[in-house]
Parts: sequence; structure tokens; C-alpha cells
Amino acid sequence: MRTTRVIALSAVIGASLGGAVLTAVVHAQGAKATINDPKGPVPDPAHIPFVLPKDIKWTGQEGRNQTATLFGDQTKPGLYGVVIKWYPGNFSRPHSHDQERYAYVISGTWWVSTSNVYDEQTTYPVPAGSVAIDKANTVHWDGARLGEKEPAVLVLVGMGPVKTVQVDENGTAKPPAPPR
Repeated sequence: MRTTRVIALSAVIGASLGGAVLTAVVHAQGAKATINDPKGPVPDPAHIPFVLPKDIKWTGQEGRNQTATLFGDQTKPGLYGVVIKWYPGNFSRPHSHDQERYAYVISGTWWVSTSNVYDEQTTYPVPAGSVAIDKANTVHWDGARLGEKEPAVLVLVGMGPVKTVQVDENGTAKPPAPPR
């Protein structure tokens, strides 16, 4: 019986010490906020500037292809980043860029091809979460296949200025389109 009391007393002391140590560790690390706690103050825009989704400026045609510049400018020297939305059933045509561009697929499925010939059945699915590199001066084209439930949304990052060159079925550069 004495052994049982010693074991029970040891368990109570151990649990109390364990609880005290756990409380001290949590207190030392700071309380963890949950989504149920009130939100903090708006961050100082001099430290962390941000743009809300409703304020992002999109160009292009909704339902086809849209682009939003996150930072920089593709037409000027320096780093740039853009978000591209390819709506289902829309693709670019075979082309190349004179600079490498790095892509991250945020959502949807991005369909790509490296064929000089435009044939949507030659496109390959690149799912959300994937990373790809548009190698400089290599032919590719991309978009989203008809039947997809959502647009393919990707971030492209590269160094400007970047030139895009449309190519024919032989992979030869097409002359630039005349200004409208």
C-alpha cells in the first residue's frame, strides 16, 4: 500500500512539475494567437507594403488572359514579377523570349507545349505547386485547356527587358506585327 501511495504521489508531483514546465515554456515563447483572437494593427506600410486582391490592377480580357504586374517592369532593365491568368480554352501561340523566366503555378492547371506547331493536343499539364523555367530563346506556348474548372494562375519572375518573338511552324521568327 505504501508503494501505491509513493507511486501516486510521484505521479501527482510529476504532472504538476510537467504542467509548470509547459506553462513556463509557453509563456517564454509568447502566447500563440489563433484565428479566433482579434486581429492586430495594420502593418506599417513603410515596413510591409501590401495590395489587397480587390486593388490589384489587371490588364487583358477577363475570360481569356489577364496579367497583373507585382513589381518591376518587363520592358525595363531589372527584376520583374507578374501574375498571369489563363482562362480555360485560351492559349498563346508558339513563341520564345530572349531572357529566362521562372514560373510558379499558384492554382489551376497550366498546359504547356514546346512544339513549333500550334496543336492544343500537344500540351502537357503542369499542376498547381509546380515550378518551371522558360529557357531563353526556346520555343514554347501555354494556356489552359477547355474543360478546366478554373483558370491557370501563375507567377512569372525574370529580368527585363524581355522580348517575346512569335515563331512559325519551322521555329523561325515571324516579323513583328505592324502597329495598329
